[in-house]
Amino acid sequence: MKRPIALWVNFVIRARNKFVTDSTRSKARIVTGECYCRAVRYAVADEFSYALNCHCSNCRRTTGSAFKPFAGIARDKLSVTEGADNLMIYGDAAGHNAHCRLCGSLLYSVVREGAFVHVAMGSLVDAPSIRPTAHIFVGSKAPWYAITDDLPQYQGHVVAQNQ
Repeated sequence: MKRPIALWVNFVIRARNKFVTDSTRSKARIVTGECYCRAVRYAVADEFSYALNCHCSNCRRTTGSAFKPFAGIARDKLSVTEGADNLMIYGDAAGHNAHCRLCGSLLYSVVREGAFVHVAMGSLVDAPSIRPTAHIFVGSKAPWYAITDDLPQYQGHVVAQNQ
């Protein structure tokens, strides 16, 4: 069972370049994000590979919402620009959620064995060029929530046809 590891933040700060690296090397437009209390801020290249609305029970619990809209990108395209010492990591190096330890906001999730981050789109200050293209894990969606848009719905995960 994974537990929040508040003291692990010191490790994250020391190994910051392993977890999130400087995205300013890219020529892509940079979008910014922040937590509710603004203690943690990040920058990410607007080069997202995909964006989805996840209805799985884990995403619902970590966001406190009916679903989690997220945008996926290579891990090295995101950097924490302020407040790295205020990150609370839930999980391990290969997969975790990064929250602000002060206000609890979910900022991003490290996924796919540490290769990608799923940026919580609600934490973005700037509008990204990508929009969610589908709903995933609708088989476990909140029973009180009705999906009313025309995006495709998948019972589980969706994988791109060219992968």
